Amino acid sequence: MNLLRVVTGVVAAGALAAGTFLLIRGAEGEAPARDRLVVAPTVVRPSVLVDVNGAVLEEFSGDCATSRFSYLCFRVLDDLLAADKELLARGGLTIETTVDQRLQQAAQQAVDGRVRHDDLPLAAQALLVPGTGEIRAMVTSRPLIGKKGGLGYQQGPTAMVYTLAAALEKGLRFEDGFPYTDQYRAPSFQAFKDCEGRAVADPAHSVRNRKGDHGAFTTLRSGTWAAENTFFLKLSEKIGLCESVTMARRLGLARADGTPLREYETFTLGVNEVDPVEVATTYATLAARGKRCEPMTVTEVRDGAKVLRSFVPRCEQVLDAAVADAVTGVLADALARSPLKGLGRDAAGMAGTTDGYGSAWYVGYTPDLASAVAIGAPRPEAGFHRLVDITIGGRRYAYVEGTSIPGPIWKDSMTAGLRGLPETAFTEPDTSRFGGCRDGCPK
Repeated sequence: MNLLRVVTGVVAAGALAAGTFLLIRGAEGEAPARDRLVVAPTVVRPSVLVDVNGAVLEEFSGDCATSRFSYLCFRVLDDLLAADKELLARGGLTIETTVDQRLQQAAQQAVDGRVRHDDLPLAAQALLVPGTGEIRAMVTSRPLIGKKGGLGYQQGPTAMVYTLAAALEKGLRFEDGFPYTDQYRAPSFQAFKDCEGRAVADPAHSVRNRKGDHGAFTTLRSGTWAAENTFFLKLSEKIGLCESVTMARRLGLARADGTPLREYETFTLGVNEVDPVEVATTYATLAARGKRCEPMTVTEVRDGAKVLRSFVPRCEQVLDAAVADAVTGVLADALARSPLKGLGRDAAGMAGTTDGYGSAWYVGYTPDLASAVAIGAPRPEAGFHRLVDITIGGRRYAYVEGTSIPGPIWKDSMTAGLRGLPETAFTEPDTSRFGGCRDGCPK
């Protein structure tokens, strides 16, 4: 009996050893079995974007070309990369955004109502909150593909507001101005100097107004209402090109491609290519009485219940509140005099159409919401250049201006977005400081 146990044990041990030997060697010419094991891939739970109320917007993989909210998705991606590149290597995150789905839907409906996804030009809109910089909606007329950086539309006359703000800050008054001229040419190469002190004027270059004579004298107010090219070039020459550029930067303007603003003689006419988010930010700074807030799309990133990263508004007072109120007063009149008329509550805004009809804008705000709408062929898109003799949204346009498509989109989305919210009033301009004229009065 004992001998049987020993024999059995020896056989079993031999079998185990043989099995171990086979496991290590494998069959002739084959890799060891452990190297031939199929390893199941690690399953990474998808991250999700949620709106300001916690409702899911969509899954977030970082591949924004497939997103239903591609304009927003690219902005979120850029913001997260700037904050912490390691966040994107993780899965299963909840990314809480500043987006309000009601405003997002209202903006999308306003865009879709006038621009079709297969139209040649691309329309884009951004809505954000003055005083916090929280982006409530970002929409385009079709998904964005291959986007790098912001959407670069040439800004056009909506950039005149920076020169207006600089002039009022420097002490000019509403009725200061110049005799009307339909053409402007710099008197010398030294007439315009950039912020490095370099002469950038071009006396050989002539600029004309897009529309005809409106009177014998142009003031800060009437020149803004008419978006008059020659007036703003003369005003920029008077107060200094660098003052206009610096004001734009202070209010939050930046080029879409990340390079410095181009400091040309025609800066005030909007030659820089900019994204609607940054333009909306500059006007929101005026709405917030001079407090600039960096635009933000994300408030919090969580892994389950654990908060990995929180984001808070980053704001700074960059303009005297009284100057901001004075600019708002001029823009409120500009909106009231335009075909848009207004929103039925305190609102201000300005239309813009670039020379050659390359792009068209409307930018405006209330104390509680600011928005910029642009249409055209933004970089990096290519293959389309002018908004002339073109069909958009099933309607033929001889040319597209700021009040023909961008303006109605702005009005519809702002009206829907503000519906049901309490009305907030602007602060009236200080007429003792800005009323009348001082040193540029009509003779």
